[in-house]
Amino acid sequence: MIGAAILAGAVVGVGAVYGTKGGSGNQESASCPASAAIAARVDPLAKGEVAALAVSKVPQPLVPISFQKADGSKTTLADFKGKTVLLNLWATWCVPCRKEMPALNQLQADLGGKDFEVVAVNIDTQGPERVDAFLNETKIDKLHRYADPSTGILQSLRNEGLGQGLPTSVLIDKQGCRIGAMAGPAEWASEDAKALIKAAIGS
Repeated sequence: MIGAAILAGAVVGVGAVYGTKGGSGNQESASCPASAAIAARVDPLAKGEVAALAVSKVPQPLVPISFQKADGSKTTLADFKGKTVLLNLWATWCVPCRKEMPALNQLQADLGGKDFEVVAVNIDTQGPERVDAFLNETKIDKLHRYADPSTGILQSLRNEGLGQGLPTSVLIDKQGCRIGAMAGPAEWASEDAKALIKAAIGS
């Protein structure tokens, strides 16, 4: 009987863990009422080159995030409200990040504009010279140069269960709600990726 009780307790414990993992389950977030429909559009397109994107079952607002523009002035993710955003964290010392940047640059060239932007935030801590040299050498000319040398943005995402490694990408809708996230690189210039982004934009 004691063994049975322990087993039952373990089952309840497992149920509690998995029950809380998805947050509010089938209920839409009060803060993101329209985002569940966007996530539903995106979900079947998370395949092929972007199969690693984990689409949010219950989209929630992303935590407040700030970083620097090229001129050193501060901007926040909230400043992009009204645009669908692919937030990407990268560093020059991260080999997969370096390989991924040309694809992100091409995605911005193909789809960037008033409705969408690739927001690639560099988290190198030793000054912009190395970053600028890499971007110039690889002709990354379509992405705005955003940076967070404090790496606070990485910690903010880790607090959300994201950003455990680099690169990390987060797909955010026009209301600032998280539609999906990906750990690791992807071929963002692929037709798979562009179809997924278009679905997120609603075009």
